[in-house]
Amino acid sequence: MSGKDKINIFPSRGAQAQMKARLAGAQKGHSLLKKKAEALQMRFRQILGKIVDTKTLMGDVMKDAAFSLAEAKFASGDFNQNVIQNVTKARIKIRSRMENVAGTNLPTFETIEEGVDNYELTGLSRGGQQMTKLKANYKAAIKLLVDLASLQASFVTLDNVVKITNRRVNAIEHVIIPRYEATLAYIISELDELEREEFYRLKKVQEKKKEAKIRDAAMLKKMLELNPRRDDDDDDDYIGGKNMLDDAHDEDLLF
Repeated sequence: MSGKDKINIFPSRGAQAQMKARLAGAQKGHSLLKKKAEALQMRFRQILGKIVDTKTLMGDVMKDAAFSLAEAKFASGDFNQNVIQNVTKARIKIRSRMENVAGTNLPTFETIEEGVDNYELTGLSRGGQQMTKLKANYKAAIKLLVDLASLQASFVTLDNVVKITNRRVNAIEHVIIPRYEATLAYIISELDELEREEFYRLKKVQEKKKEAKIRDAAMLKKMLELNPRRDDDDDDDYIGGKNMLDDAHDEDLLF
């Protein structure tokens, strides 16, 4: 096993417990990130479908708006410059908010209307129907453009988040978890080897003790064979169960 496949750690029971906890945390994180990636990808596909539908609809709406502008100009004359010069404040505004999707904030835009229409009486003299139709078509076009901008912003944000999440999932699945598993297997194998060595050492100690006992018994037997007990000397020294040498007071007696 190469050093790149495992973490450099001293094999011990504490390290084994620590590595098990880290492996469990990595597996839990991988599961949560996998679910997050799936949720983001599902929302990504939904937004992509909405963008396609909105862009398809945008062509028809802008075509109707341009055609209604031509009709209004034909009925009321050229009024563009007059309207542009008299506009001082926007009536339709955009409000931004954040939508949380699986821990990711997606920007969402929506249109709001403030005030009243200052040009509601425009077209009373001639072309009033075409002017009303023109306002409705361009109002629908503006709302559709805002929706498309919101979808595009969410699409770009989700694209970046999905890529980052997938990289994290792949890193945990193919790098971190295998490294933790390899390290845990290394620690277990080393601890098993230490247990086998300890068992072998204890076995050898017991064998040495048995050999020492056998050797001591053989040595004692050999000493008894080399120094046998003589009964006649014992009979001379012991009289009536008493050692006569103990009662000797002769100073010239050599022991």
